[in-house]
Amino acid sequence: MKLTPKVSFNAANINRIEADIRKALIKTADAVKTDLQQSQTMPFDSGQLQNRSTFVDDSEVDSGKVFVVSDTPYARRLYFHPEYKFSTRDNPNAGGAWFEPYISGAKKDYAKKVFARFMQNSLGG
Repeated sequence: MKLTPKVSFNAANINRIEADIRKALIKTADAVKTDLQQSQTMPFDSGQLQNRSTFVDDSEVDSGKVFVVSDTPYARRLYFHPEYKFSTRDNPNAGGAWFEPYISGAKKDYAKKVFARFMQNSLGG
């Protein structure tokens, strides 16, 4: 006689975990934004780019995507032209390509580690 294992899923628990994932994604993006601001690498003249025009876009969180967005018309120009002479009066590390440490540099695992910590805390680990 061949035994067939039975599997059942607890839909309520799955929904709770999915909600925890969405919350952790948003909190992770906010942590990246905060770390970026505290690292003082964004160009800073009036503070518009760093403080008012950079925000977390969570409109696609249900698809597992959140974004840190800078929506000023000049953000792209500044980001892709690190050869500009940036003032370092307010942000001593100011320059272009300020997300590169998170993409391929020293902080490339930052978001993954922060997300894991948020999930561990939410799941009681």
